[in-house]
Amino acid sequence: MTLKELEIGKSAVIKTVGGEGALRQHFLDMGVIPGAEVTVIKFAPMGDPMELQIHGYELTLRLADADQITIEQISSRTRKHEGARNINQSVHPGLGEEGKYHVKGDGNPLPEKTRLTYALVGNQNCGKTTLFNQLTGSNQHIGNFPGVTVDRKDGPIKGYPDTLVTDLPGIYSMSPYSSEEIVSRNFVLEDKPKAIINIIDATNIERNLYLTMQLLEMDIPMVVALNMMDEMTGNSGSVDVNGMEAMLGVPVVPISAAKNEGVDELVRHALHIAKYQERPGRQDFCSENEFGGAVHRCIHAVSHLIEDHAEHAGIPLRFAASKIIEGDHLILQKLELDENEHEAIEHLIVQMEKERGLDRSAAIADMRFNFIEKVCEKTVVKPKASRERIRSEKIDRILTGKYTAIPCFIGIMLLVFFLTFHVIGAFLQNLLAMGIDALSNVTDRALTAAGVNEVLHGLIIDGIFAGVGSVLSFLPIIVTLFFFLSLMEDSGYIARVAFFMDKLLRKIGLSGRSIVPMLIGFGCTVPAVMSTRTLPSERDRKMTILLTPFMSCSAKLPIYAFFTSAFFPEYGALVMCALYLTGIVIGILVALLYRKTLFRGDAVPFVMELPNYRLPGLKNVMQLLWEKAKDFLQKAFTVIFVATICIWFLQKFDLHFNLVADSKDSILAMISNCLVPIFAPLGLGDWRICTSLISGVMAKESVISTLEILFGGAVKDALTPVAAASLLVFSLLYTPCIAAIASIRRELGRKWAVGMVIWQCMIAWVAAFAVRWLMVLFMR
Repeated sequence: MTLKELEIGKSAVIKTVGGEGALRQHFLDMGVIPGAEVTVIKFAPMGDPMELQIHGYELTLRLADADQITIEQISSRTRKHEGARNINQSVHPGLGEEGKYHVKGDGNPLPEKTRLTYALVGNQNCGKTTLFNQLTGSNQHIGNFPGVTVDRKDGPIKGYPDTLVTDLPGIYSMSPYSSEEIVSRNFVLEDKPKAIINIIDATNIERNLYLTMQLLEMDIPMVVALNMMDEMTGNSGSVDVNGMEAMLGVPVVPISAAKNEGVDELVRHALHIAKYQERPGRQDFCSENEFGGAVHRCIHAVSHLIEDHAEHAGIPLRFAASKIIEGDHLILQKLELDENEHEAIEHLIVQMEKERGLDRSAAIADMRFNFIEKVCEKTVVKPKASRERIRSEKIDRILTGKYTAIPCFIGIMLLVFFLTFHVIGAFLQNLLAMGIDALSNVTDRALTAAGVNEVLHGLIIDGIFAGVGSVLSFLPIIVTLFFFLSLMEDSGYIARVAFFMDKLLRKIGLSGRSIVPMLIGFGCTVPAVMSTRTLPSERDRKMTILLTPFMSCSAKLPIYAFFTSAFFPEYGALVMCALYLTGIVIGILVALLYRKTLFRGDAVPFVMELPNYRLPGLKNVMQLLWEKAKDFLQKAFTVIFVATICIWFLQKFDLHFNLVADSKDSILAMISNCLVPIFAPLGLGDWRICTSLISGVMAKESVISTLEILFGGAVKDALTPVAAASLLVFSLLYTPCIAAIASIRRELGRKWAVGMVIWQCMIAWVAAFAVRWLMVLFMR
């Protein structure tokens, strides 16, 4: 039978793992190997994917992928993954004390003033960014979803200016499966940091040690940080730190990054191993039985054959040997082996497969997991089911239940929008708008009393206050929306959304993981585009990037709120929901078109861990809100400020720089009149509207500020409800702002960015035309 056929609560032992290439390697790295015991926990509400327990942790897998894994059902699991019952509770020794770990190094320190560079490496969602913030004093955003860190971040350790810590994307192994894994691996291989800080989730040591073993093979000084030890000990678990150090051959330091416990000791160890270049004392993890002997002999034979090539390529020998046996084509290319050497290595691997009874990739993965089990059995007392785990299971019965997951998700999103646009955000917006109006009136009277020149007076009041002020009043709505999105992300709920939305997204050719960039896109397109780096498939990544701008970002909220309150006050919530749904529906239709044309094929498999629900940290949430507010204010007082002044200037002067009595004779009118014939069929054949849409390319919020300036605060009198609806739809769908275009260009290249701008403008024109035609027809 296959894993797909296994029922909830039943257990089995894996016999074979199908598939090929990087995907199969990813399964093996995640612990899905022949001989492993697995138990089905649950299925997603729509029946796919499934959640299972393997090696003591939970993993999600699609049914189509589970169907490639053959199993033999067992009545109960023989490996309980309970770990040791009693361990050595001796105090963890400090630097220089005896009986800890054996290291390689000549004992000579690096020259003074040498910059000590560190790679901060760990699994996704293990607390890397929290530790990075503690080490460097930075305030990077932290989230309870795999893949929050999507790019490198650098910073010196507090108090040590000659150090530099690089926070790398979270990865499960050093195999090239996703772009973030390639970023992390290339940094360690090519940038050659002086040391590695490997952070491990102490509540899930078995899963995390797989990456640790690969890092040890890279022969770089390393310290292991056992994070979340407070949770571990709080649930009756413990670790023999000294014993683990002896087995791994590197220092191990228990910490709690969130509480800043043990971080000082970690820093001392990190400085010491980097300064004295104390390399791992162990890299051979083969067991002593006959099976382990076959793998051991193969690794050493391959090592002898490639030794000179590895040295020339600058790749650690043991790491290169194990990767070649796994079939890592990137490492093979760098070694530049000749045909004879390729054949000799292939013969060695085939012989090992014959003796071991497993294929090459599975044999290497099995070797690592066997050693990990030994480490855990001797040094780890498994914690009881944590309060977090028990709480998560109870919450999941509702939020990921078969009949409740989708209604709960829709209800939560509707509640978020209602509180944002009608309660909290609306109340704070009114307060801020009243404050801006009061300040504008005071300034107006002061300028009049001082007899300031009329042109300058007009610039300050009609330009800056009317333009920037109208945009600033929407800051509370944007911050409120980000507040709720942050709560959803930090709590772990968004990871569940990815889990139960996978089957729906697969129908349009995407994976459930794509839901995360799209949800982030409701906040801002720029971080949404960046977050697609966590997607393992280049096809999925490109497709998600091109679909993300259809998700209505928070910068468009001022446009929606302004026109809704002005033209559709009685149907505010309905219009808002309709706009968001329109963006989603058109995004789906475009995705179906992409799937049939540019991006043929199926989405990549859905393999990820579901983190426990956690209470969002107040500091983290407030930090995110401050960052978003700061970004908005910077944009308001830079891009929007400059755009406002430029537009005011262009609409006040003609080509000879003379003041105009009527703005229709201005430079701006001449430029915008070129676009009037294009927008006339949409009911938007006014040069002032065309101007506002041009300014929206710089920043979406500028659409309102520009209209306020050009219409002199009489926008409501100048447009009909039909024209307002057409303008709303066009603003929803046309090209994103220049910052988003730049981020898309960075990820995909210039051609894709230009093509996306033209494509979205075309879609926006067609949609706005359709809305205008339907409204005219309906209102007859």
